[in-house]
Amino acid sequence: MSIPDAAAALAGYDLERLTLACVGSHSALDLCSGTRKAGLRNLVITAKGREQTYARHFASRGAGRIARGCVDETLHLEAFPDLLRPEVQAELLRRNVIFVPNRSFEVYLHQKYSYDEIEAGMRVPFFGSRTLLRAEERGEESNQYGLLERAGIPYPRQLRSPDQIDRLVMVKAPHAKVSFERAFFLCSSRAEYDAQAARLMRAGVLNEAGLAGAIIEEFALGPTVNLNFFWSKMLGELELVGTDTRRQTNLDGVRALLAEQQAWLGSTPVKMEEAGHIATTLTESMLERAFDLGERFVRAADEAFPPGIIGPFALQCAIVSGPPKDFVVFDVSLRIPGSPGTRYTPYSSYLWGRDVSVGERIAMEVAWAREQGRLADVLT
Repeated sequence: MSIPDAAAALAGYDLERLTLACVGSHSALDLCSGTRKAGLRNLVITAKGREQTYARHFASRGAGRIARGCVDETLHLEAFPDLLRPEVQAELLRRNVIFVPNRSFEVYLHQKYSYDEIEAGMRVPFFGSRTLLRAEERGEESNQYGLLERAGIPYPRQLRSPDQIDRLVMVKAPHAKVSFERAFFLCSSRAEYDAQAARLMRAGVLNEAGLAGAIIEEFALGPTVNLNFFWSKMLGELELVGTDTRRQTNLDGVRALLAEQQAWLGSTPVKMEEAGHIATTLTESMLERAFDLGERFVRAADEAFPPGIIGPFALQCAIVSGPPKDFVVFDVSLRIPGSPGTRYTPYSSYLWGRDVSVGERIAMEVAWAREQGRLADVLT
C-alpha cells in the first residue's frame, strides 16, 4: 500500500484556513485549546456516545467577556474506525485538515485495520511521522525496544520464559476484554507467575492467548515519571515540555491503604488501568540526563524511521536508586501524550516565559511552518 503524499494534499488546501483535527479522546481538548491560542482552527472527530464533551460542554460559544470553550467544530461518526471511509477522508481534505494522532486514534482504528491500512487510508497530512506510530506496539517487528537499544537507553531486561524468573518482574499481557488496556501483574518466581496468571484468568482479565504473548521484564523499582519532549524541526531543538506521572485503578486505591487493610483485599487483582495523570517534577540534577536520553532517542528514530521524530514524544521512566541514580525507560509514546497536566510543571515556562501545553506547542510549530513555507518539514 502506498503512503499518501502530504505535499499533494496541501496543494489543494487554503493555507489560511488550516484546521488541526484529532480523535475525540485522550488529549483532544489540550490540542483544541492550543490551536486557538496559536490562531488556528480545530476539529474533533467524535464517535456515537462520546460526542457531548466536545459538541456541548467544551464547544466554543459566546463572545467578549463571556466567550468560552475551545472546540471549534466536531465531525460525528458512528464509530472511530469509520474515519478511514473515503467520504470521511474527502470531507477532512475539504476542511483543510492536518491530523494530529493520539493514542486513542491508534488503538481504536487498530482494532479493525492493520497499520499498513491506517497509514495508507489516512489521506490527510499528519503532523509528525505516520509510519513511526507502529513502533509503540511491542508485537511489531521494529518496535520501541529496537529504538531504545539503538539509542543506548536503559530499559528493563526481558526474560524469555517464566522459568527464568528469579527476581521481581512485571508481566505485560493484552487485556482479555478491553483491547486498549493491558493486564499487568508482578511476581518473583515461576510459582507466583502461575498463581497470579490463574487468578487473573478467573477474574476475566487475562486469557491463554494473551499470556502466551506476554512480555516478562525485570521490574524497575522507583518512582515513575513521564518525560514529555518536543523535537522541533523548525528550531532544531529538543524541548522538555513537562513531566507527569499516572494515576491508575485500582493500584492507587491499594497504595492508600495500610498494610493490614491491604491484607483484607485477599486475591483482588491489581489492575493498573489508567485513570488520569498528575504533574510531577524532577530534581534539577536529573535534567541533563533527561535531555541526553531524549536527544539519543531522536537520533535513533531518525535513523530507523525516516523522517523520524517530529513534534511530541514521551519516555516513560522509573528513577532507580543505583548508584548512580538513573532513568530506566519502561515504555515509549510516539505522539501527543495523554496528560494536560504537563503544562503545570515549570519547564515550558523556563523556556518560553509562560506555560505552554503540548497542544499549543504543536499549533505553534504548524503556524511557524506555514509562515516560513516549510509545512513539508513537519507533515507526512
